[in-house]
This record gives sequence, structure tokens and C-alpha cells, in this order.
Amino acid sequence: MPGENLTRDEARERAALLSVDGYEVSLDLRSAVGGHEGDGPRTFRSVTTVRFRCAEPGASSFADLIAPSVTAVSLNGRDLDPGQVFDGSRILLEDLAAENELVVDAQCAYSRTGEGMHRFVDPEDGEVYLYTQYEPADARRVYANFEQPDLKAPYRFEVRAPEGWTVWSNGAGELADGVWRFAETKPISTYITCVVAGPYHYVTDRYERVFEDGTRLEIPLGAMCRKGLAPHFDADDVFLVTKQGLDFFHDHFDYPYPFGKYDQAFVPEYNLGAMENPGMVTFREEFIFRGKVTRASYEGRANVILHEMAHMWFGDLVTMEWWDDLWLKESFADFMGAFSLVGATRFTDGWITFANRRKAWAYRADQLPSTHPITADIRDLQDAKLNFDGITYAKGASVLKQLVAYVGQDAFLEGARRYFKRHAYGNTRLGDLLSVLEETSGRDMAAWSRAWLETAGVNSLTPQVLLREDGTVDELAVVQEAAESHPELRPHRVAVGLYRRTQSGTLERYAQAETDVEGPRTVVAELAGATAPELVLVNDEDLTYCKTRFDDTSLATLREALGDLTDPLARALCWSALWNMTRDALLPARDFIALVLRFAGRETDIGVLQMLHAWAESAAVHYTAPERREETGRRLAEGAAEQLRAAGEGSEQQLAWARFAARVACTEADFELLASLLDGTVALPGLEVDQELRWTFLEPLAAHGAADEKRLDEELARDDTASGRRHHVRCLAARPSEAVKAQCWAQVVESDALSNALVEATIAGFAQPSQRQLLAPYAEKYFAVIERVWTERSIQIGMDVVRGLFPSYEDSRGTLDATDAWLSSHEDAAPALRRLVLEARDDLARALRGQACDAAAG
Repeated sequence: MPGENLTRDEARERAALLSVDGYEVSLDLRSAVGGHEGDGPRTFRSVTTVRFRCAEPGASSFADLIAPSVTAVSLNGRDLDPGQVFDGSRILLEDLAAENELVVDAQCAYSRTGEGMHRFVDPEDGEVYLYTQYEPADARRVYANFEQPDLKAPYRFEVRAPEGWTVWSNGAGELADGVWRFAETKPISTYITCVVAGPYHYVTDRYERVFEDGTRLEIPLGAMCRKGLAPHFDADDVFLVTKQGLDFFHDHFDYPYPFGKYDQAFVPEYNLGAMENPGMVTFREEFIFRGKVTRASYEGRANVILHEMAHMWFGDLVTMEWWDDLWLKESFADFMGAFSLVGATRFTDGWITFANRRKAWAYRADQLPSTHPITADIRDLQDAKLNFDGITYAKGASVLKQLVAYVGQDAFLEGARRYFKRHAYGNTRLGDLLSVLEETSGRDMAAWSRAWLETAGVNSLTPQVLLREDGTVDELAVVQEAAESHPELRPHRVAVGLYRRTQSGTLERYAQAETDVEGPRTVVAELAGATAPELVLVNDEDLTYCKTRFDDTSLATLREALGDLTDPLARALCWSALWNMTRDALLPARDFIALVLRFAGRETDIGVLQMLHAWAESAAVHYTAPERREETGRRLAEGAAEQLRAAGEGSEQQLAWARFAARVACTEADFELLASLLDGTVALPGLEVDQELRWTFLEPLAAHGAADEKRLDEELARDDTASGRRHHVRCLAARPSEAVKAQCWAQVVESDALSNALVEATIAGFAQPSQRQLLAPYAEKYFAVIERVWTERSIQIGMDVVRGLFPSYEDSRGTLDATDAWLSSHEDAAPALRRLVLEARDDLARALRGQACDAAAG
């Protein structure tokens, strides 16, 4: 409904008028089990009592609720006609008193899109599992409220659930007389309240800490998942990272964890990575690994656990006033996730992953037409939903890393401590944080903020080296450039590293200088007189956020000796820079792929290796000249198979190359190898073809017609689980058949019968780069349906469809023109929808420029 949106102006007006004293929410979830699904939505009873004050007695306002029906509404003891005051998303509240009590009795709908109260039926055993997910504004799908982050309040939840279930919420709960009652929360925002209910497998532990003043803190810990995943659940490792994180944040924040218990639920069909509900964090269950994974997967999970934990302070204790300042929680949590990962856990190389993976997300987002300042202009909830992006997370975190270099770690952390104590349980804006950082650092934070937080775009830093006749450096300068669309040149604190090959053949740093880069050209005086470098790395140590460029000598060195670079962070930074050059059509895709084929086999950091695989595949699919695609694909597949056979038995590299070889398989020999590994007629010593790897091998076989429906059904019979069904759906959708594609399109576009997870799986299988001709007819259909889909479906499903079905493999000038035609004829379409199409258009235009660069390389 159009009324589901909420504007910033409406929120400000309501916050000026109302203040909330407390909620009592009663949910009856016994309808989650039994009965028939039927044609209509399955519903549950939700009764909410809200006590709130009004600054202007006699004024009018509204409460938020999205529900199929409302049974009764009472305001200050006065019964209101639901048909008159409820429009499907808002409840009109007129003639308010100074102190008010609103009671709403509603029938709310269980969700199948991961928004609100999501209901999942496990196909393995028929058990039903529930959980809530609200960010940014879906608590109103479960109970009536004032859905904006600055109307904080304490909550009391009570829940009636099916017999034998356990229920969790933000506070500690007890079951008495068939009702789960939960302790009142501290004042928190609606979007971080939470309910998880069902026959979950639950493991407990305890965290204890004695502070210097002798006070003792005990935090009950819990971790849960579906019963079907219990055999794979390594709760001990989850608890280990949790305790390490709590120690780290207590050491650095000087503010004890404020929310009592600490439960962590790994839940099915989750739209996000995780959500920081205080006392009850929810994660996607894919963080429970059903098969062998690399160290990078465990590192990724640990990072997310710590990211969500950082939110307990940055976001839950102190919350942004409105979504403009979403970065006040997400940028900090992203930075703190990496900072604590390196400082507190076994993953001491976490900054390498950050430089290589997280920053790649930021660099891409910051070059889209939808880029925005870190502190953004968020007009409404649809804007907010789309701003959970690479700018708000990874660029913001990168800028905070630059800030730590700028003001010093001690001043930064002292600023955080003062921020928590000054604004505990309150809401803040940008200025509130800058003021404490000015206090602790003595730096002018207003100028820093204008340059880094209030402007968009990414700068490029390129070295210029002038040599003397004796071969030493006469002058080394750093040239800073910006895009025409975002011309801001920023102050950068950087370390400039000089590298040369040693007698043993390694490429090592022999000189480094830290300096402040300002303006278009900065001379690094400290490096004058140094021996001539073979490689200059202008963002050594990855202190700043920028695109690194190379001079001709450095680039020539990397072409010949990238694998000889011994420092893993420097190597990761060079790979990232080369990939940015490929995306910017400065390096032909064939050259990047050649570098990967030559040097990736020597990469020691498994996370970097897996990122190189993803980039190489993208280079082959999107940036290679069309006339060279077949040859390039064959070279990539041959190289992957060669590295697979050369990798150490049972090593992470072997597993990574096996997955990559499956993704790029394109010849009969490739398919024969995959089929032989599946049926056991061929074995690679050390490679365990577990169930997850079996599905990985099956998808390319299905996509190339080498595994039919019968074969896929046989695999499902072997793995008839929730995970198996998602893989099965994806593989079925991948088959190269007009009828299959038509069926997939109808299931996703014309029907809402599929859950969010199965929509995602269908789209992923539908769009295969090897099926460009088969997908071509859907380009025109896409532009004909996306506005209707956006209007009729939830925003999450709308985003999945608009992003996932864009005809990116129909990469021609004609598709670009069709996109432009849609944009010019739909200027009044929802801004969030236009943003998604603009972003897809930009990716397509970038791909065409890359293809032209590759073609021009001869």
C-alpha cells in the first residue's frame, strides 16, 4: 500500500508531538501449527497496549500497523471504529490527551518474505519455526506501534505458543500457566525488538567478567538452530568468539554490556546476514556449515558475530535519530567487527579480508549513480531500505579506519566511551559524535566531516617517481584525482611503500613513509634519495579509502612478479587495485584473468584467493570482448582444473579451486570430471565431495544440459532438507530450456506463492551467463513488469526481482537504450525502484566499456 511508506518529515512531526512511556505486547502464536494453509494468509492475534504522552493535547497523530484486520481499537477508554480509523497501515488517533493509552487488538499475518513474523515449515520433519525481522520498519507487521527509531520505549512481551515450543525475546523469559512472559526491556527502538519461537535446538553457556572496581558481570549465553541442523552446529566456536568479543568491547568501551542475556539464533530463510536485536541476535542459518568450508567462512561468521555485538553499543544503546545517520551504527559496527576480529580472535589477518572484500563492495557502490554521502539524505522508508549498502557499511568503516589514523586510536576510543555515557538509551545525530571526537582529539572534526562524511565518490591516488642519474629517487609525489561527478579532493593519511626484488627473487618493502596527502599533488619528501623502486604502493597498510593506481614501472613489475610479493596485505591491495583498473576499463579483462591464472595458485590467504575467483569469473562473463568469451572461458576452466589437481591434498586451496572449477566449467571434459567426482568413479586425493559440494557440482551440469530433472530429483531424495530443497530449486531453474525459463518467470513474477528463499534460489538458477540467447526474450518482459511487481509485492521481494532479473547478460547497446527508455518514461516511478534500475544500467554500461577495452587490446 502507498500508505506503508513513512517520510522523514512525518517522523519528525510525530517525534515532536509524542513521547512513549511503554509497550505491553501480547501475541498468540498457537495458530502457527496445525490446520490447512488455505488460500488466505495465516494469522495470529496481536494485542498491544501503548502508553504515551502528547505535547499538544487535542492534537492528532497516528500509530503504525500492517495487518489483514483489526478487531478493536481503544484510545483512553474510548472505543474507536476500526473501519473508520484503520486504513491497512495506519491507525488515526484524534483528540489526544496529555497522557494516553492505546489498545489495539489485531489479526496479524505470518510472513513468507522474511519481513515481520516469518513462518517456516521444515520439509525434513514438518516442524514449524518462527522468528521476527523488522529493520527498518516491519515491527508494525507484528504489533501496533510508533515505527521510527527515535520514539524509544521499554517493552514487555508475553507470548502464547504451541505446547512443547520455547519462546525467546529481548528480555529473559519464563513459562507459567501456558504463557511466556518476558522481562521488561531497557528503552529501545521498535526495529530491534524480537520474538523467536519454535522447537529450536538450544545450547547454553555463560560469560563472566570481574571489572577493576570489583564488580562482577554474568551474562547467560544461548545459541540455537533448527533441529535438522543440530548435527552440524558448532556452538562451541560461536560461544568462543562471543566471549572473546565481550572481553574486547568491555576492555575498550568501558561500558558493561547493558541488555542482560545474550542469545544468538541461526534462523531459516533470513534476508540479511544478521540483526542486532539486543539480547536476541538473529543470523542467517547458512552460517552453520553443512559441509567442509575454508577458514574464510569461519572468519566471515566471526566477523558478523562481532559486528552485531558492536551494535549493542553502537545502535542499540545509542541509536540514530533517523535513517540519515544509519552510518552511526553500521559504519561503526563494520569497523569494530574487523578491529575486534584482529584484536581478540584467531583471525589476526582480518584487515586483509577487509581490504580485499569489504572495500571492493564500497568501491563499487561509490561509483554508481546512486552513490551518496556516508551521512545520507533519507526521505522515507523506501530510501532507508536501499541504504543498507556498501557506502553505509564498508565505505563508512573504511573512513573510520582513516579517522583512527587521523586522530589516533586512543582519542578515537575515548570519544566512543564518552559518546556511550552521554547518550545512553538516547538518539543522536552526526554532530553528537563529532563533538566528542573534537574533545578527545583536538582536531577540527567539522572539516574532516565535510570531506569524508558529507561528500560522495572515491578518489584515485597515483605515484609519480622522478629519478636522478644515479638511479635514486629525486622526487616522489602522490597525485590525487576525483571523478567529474564528485570532484571533492580529500585529506588522506597514507603510508607510501617502496618495494624491490631481493637476491632471492622475492618482492619486499625496503622503505616507507607516512604522510598527509592533500590537494591534487603531494610530494613525499622523506622518500627522496631512496633507491629506485620497482613497485610503489601509495596506500601501503591500507590506511585510507581510495582507488590505488600504479605508475608504468610498478604495473610492469606486478605483471611479472605479483606472486613474489611476500606481504599478504600488500599483495591483497595490489589485487584490489588491479581489479578496480579492470572495472574502470584501464586494464583489459584478458590481462586480469592472465594474472589470476599465473599467480592465484600462489596466494596464501584463502579469502583473497576466493575473491580472486569471483573477480576472474566476473571479468570473463562481463568485461571480456564477446568474440573472445568462448576462448577466455575455456582458458579459465583449464587453469582452474590444473590448479585443482596441483593443490595440496585436503587443503583449503583444493576446496576453493574445486568450487571455482565447477563455476567456470564449460567443456565436455569439465562436465565429465564433475560427473565423475559426483558418482565416485574419479577421486581427487583429499577432496571430500560432501553434500554441499555435490550441489555445487550439479548446478553447472544442470545449466549445460548434463543433469536432467530425474538426476536432480535423485539428489533431492539424498538430501531432502530445507537446504537441499533450495539447491534443488536453483538447479531446476538453471536447466537450458525455454519451458523451464518460462515457468521460473511465472513463479517469480506472476505469483507470490514462493517464499523469499525460494524466490532467491529461482532467480539465481534462472540467470545463467551461458544461456544468453535463451534469456534474451526476457529483456523486454522485464521492463514491462517491474513497476507492477514493485507496487504489488513486499519491498524485499521487489528488490530481489528488480535486481536479479535485470537483463545483464543481454549486454548490448540495445539493452542500454531500453533501460534509458524505461527511465525516461517512468520519471514518476518510486525513487527506490528508479535507483535499482539506474544501478543496473550503470553496471551494464561499465561492462560494455570493459568489453571495448578488452577488444581494443588486440
